[in-house]
Amino acid sequence: MTPGIRLLLTTFADEAATATVVRSLLDEHLIACGTLIPGARSIYRWKGAIEESSEVQVILKTSSEEASRCMVRLAELHPYEVPEIIELEPTSISVPYATWIRESLS
Repeated sequence: MTPGIRLLLTTFADEAATATVVRSLLDEHLIACGTLIPGARSIYRWKGAIEESSEVQVILKTSSEEASRCMVRLAELHPYEVPEIIELEPTSISVPYATWIRESLS
């Protein structure tokens, strides 16, 4: 069972920009946590060319109620022209962790 928790995935070019945006989302109570995973390597098509870049993968933890607002705000803060913003609904999550996420957002 998933008690209304959502994970948002995004990527950034560097850790400094990532940390700034994650802290803003925390300050605005839109997320309970942001996990930064440096060292991601993305290979993608952009404007007709194959590109490759190092990125920071980010997993944001939020509630189903805040997910849409968080996605909008993330898009506003994100430096990319077309940021990756993907919402995932976990199929299960531990009750204590879900409770902590909800309490952190209030």
